[in-house]
Amino acid sequence: MTMPDTITIDGPAGAGKSTLGELLARRLGYLYFDTGVMYRALTWAALRREVDLDDAAALAELARELAIDIQPPTADDGRQYTVLVDGADVTWDLRRPEVDRHVSQAARHAPVREVMRGRQRAIGMRGRVVMVGRDIGTIVLPEARLKIYLDASLGARAERRVAELRGRGMAADVAAVTADVARRDALDQHVMGRAPDALVLNNDTLLPEQEVELIIAQLGRTAA
Repeated sequence: MTMPDTITIDGPAGAGKSTLGELLARRLGYLYFDTGVMYRALTWAALRREVDLDDAAALAELARELAIDIQPPTADDGRQYTVLVDGADVTWDLRRPEVDRHVSQAARHAPVREVMRGRQRAIGMRGRVVMVGRDIGTIVLPEARLKIYLDASLGARAERRVAELRGRGMAADVAAVTADVARRDALDQHVMGRAPDALVLNNDTLLPEQEVELIIAQLGRTAA
């Protein structure tokens, strides 16, 4: 089987892209890179420094200044990777509700996305990487030979997010989380797209392991 250098996974918030991306990367021996953590890191830093999330120029400048590093997990606490911002481990800080609420607001600015896309593409061009995001297959790495679009209903995505928060001992109201996911969908619409040659999966009923098997089968058909 001839393997693609890069595999992209796009889709809406809470669709399960991170779980799928990690499993697939592990199965193939590839690097797993969730590009959304770059925007989360920027949002976290902007909130701490009280940078106006509507100020595109200030956010883009902050994005250029921050040293964001993604590493394999450095702690056995359920993390999929370790995120360092200016040398500090902020992995779990990036999953806090206030970052959830504001990440789409920070990521919507064209100058910010230009900075981040350049960094993401540089990593993707190294090869042997599974990249997860909103616009990876359409904009960041349109030449990727295997593109996946993972979708799920609003209800399923909200339930998944509630379970994640409660599993970390945080309070989570189903109605509030559902409203927040819907709000993020609206904010993300202008940057989220499905590549015309993407393999589309809906995981309302599929388990992550089943999704991986479907992708491996697709790789076999592509190489045949």
